[in-house]
Amino acid sequence: MEGPFKCIREENGKVTRIIRIGTRKSQLARIQTDSVAEQLKKLYPDLQLEIVAMSTVGDKILDTALSKIGEKSLFTKELENALERNEVDLVVHSLKDLPTSLPPGFTIGAVLQRENPHDAVVLHPKNAGLTLDALPENSVIGTSSLRRAAQLKKRFPQLEFENIRGNLNTRLKKLDEKDDYAAIILAAAGLKRMGWESRISQVLGPEDCMYAVGQGALAVEVRARDRDILKMVSILHHPDTVLRCISERAFLKQLEGGCSVPVAVYTEMKNSVLYLTGAVYSLDGADCLKDTMQTNIELDNMVHDSAEDRAHVGVTANNLSLKALDDAENLGVDLANLLLSKGAKDILTTARQLNDVR
Repeated sequence: MEGPFKCIREENGKVTRIIRIGTRKSQLARIQTDSVAEQLKKLYPDLQLEIVAMSTVGDKILDTALSKIGEKSLFTKELENALERNEVDLVVHSLKDLPTSLPPGFTIGAVLQRENPHDAVVLHPKNAGLTLDALPENSVIGTSSLRRAAQLKKRFPQLEFENIRGNLNTRLKKLDEKDDYAAIILAAAGLKRMGWESRISQVLGPEDCMYAVGQGALAVEVRARDRDILKMVSILHHPDTVLRCISERAFLKQLEGGCSVPVAVYTEMKNSVLYLTGAVYSLDGADCLKDTMQTNIELDNMVHDSAEDRAHVGVTANNLSLKALDDAENLGVDLANLLLSKGAKDILTTARQLNDVR
């Protein structure tokens, strides 16, 4: 792990490298960042780590739906600015917050093993023991996601869906202390990482609600020129998760989608075959285009077969073969092109326009 680190300190006559890790200030972000720091510390016991927490645009604007703010980097821009100014050496994100095109000079140096990527139903205490199917007609469900709302409106037309903002703590407080919502929909991964798995009343399978691109996975973003940092964090890559998420990100990028349109995915790796299901929805869920494609992935030889680094939708994974990475990325592109050939662009364009006027 040779190379210049940005911060060096003398302790008892020896030089200690200090790695500064950028993160959002929320409790969940800190828990996620601490988990990455713990893994790095186990791998590199002599490393000194400092956590630098900061607020992002998405953390500050809490009275507007995410899809309305019009900023692609809601939860990442301030962190990337600090990375660019050399104030931090790496940044930990929820992968689903990272745009499919990163700013020049940045790359995702690690995608860690994915937690459960599915969405979960958290019920108001008065509805304990029920499921979405069993809730009274016209019950109000809180979600900040167009993707969730579009799918669930189609699946549960008897329910009403309204926006709810704030971090996990805030949204759970709004649910529990008021009667505005019968339930809210949250990522199962966040609830589990917070130690609140007991609040999960129902995990939504892909037949009810497919998940967001990259949901449940953590990403470590670094400066692409920092070879020593990139090499250090790359050991955290989880091959299965990397390949699944690259296919998902390629699908979203080819569709030119984001948080302002309902795009959903579901991926599986079985017997060296990567399966990708992707869908686009109208805002009310009435119009939907959905399909599945697959590709063989050579898992036996996962050694990187080139001296050159090449990012795949922002991910640099030197511990995987370029062929496997290319195959995963091409799968996402091919599925997106299939849906585009069937009219996905019209659905997404209409969804963007309707969202803008709401």
